[in-house]
This record gives sequence, C-alpha cells and structure tokens, in this order.
Amino acid sequence: MYLSRGLLLVFVVDSADHKRLPEAKKYLHQLIGTNPVLPLVVFANKQDLEAAYHITDIHEALALSEVGNDRKMFLFGTQVTEDGSEIPSIIQDARDLIAHLAADMSDQA
Repeated sequence: MYLSRGLLLVFVVDSADHKRLPEAKKYLHQLIGTNPVLPLVVFANKQDLEAAYHITDIHEALALSEVGNDRKMFLFGTQVTEDGSEIPSIIQDARDLIAHLAADMSDQA
C-alpha cells in the first residue's frame, strides 16, 4: 500500500541467516514487482560474521539479476562495530546515495 508512494526501497537482509534468504527473496520480489522502476538499495548485513554469505552469494540468493533493467539497484555489504560507536564509511556512502536517489525520484514525481 505504501510502496506505491515511496521514492525507493531499502531492503536489509541478514547475511548469516542462510535459512531465511529464500523467504527474503520471495518478499523482496513481491515488493519490487509492484513498481518496475523503483530504485532498490539492499544491505547485506552482518558481513563481519564468519557464517555470512559473501556479497556475490547474496546477489545470487536474492536473484538480484532479475530485478529489471530499468531499475537502479545497489547492494552494500554492511556490519556494525561491536559496541556500535563507529559508523563504517560504507554506511555513510549508502546514506549519501539514498539521499541522492530520493531527491532524484522526488524531482521526477
């Protein structure tokens, strides 16, 4: 209901939870199926864990190659420091990208 008015979709997946990736894929594709041009930003979280799938494995597990050629899609591997006090530069870069994508989409609306 709300996605039709959204400027972009931010989707976060637990890279170490292998059993739930098929479920995450299903819901992601249901969400993006309603709007073929909505930009997609995926965070593959918990990349610091030994059991975490590599970013290329996440791309494959979520079938991101099937999201459509007209859609801007970005995949970031993320992790949070143990005490949460430091924000990794990748998160800052992603924040800037999200702000840029949102501004572009609002200009087009």
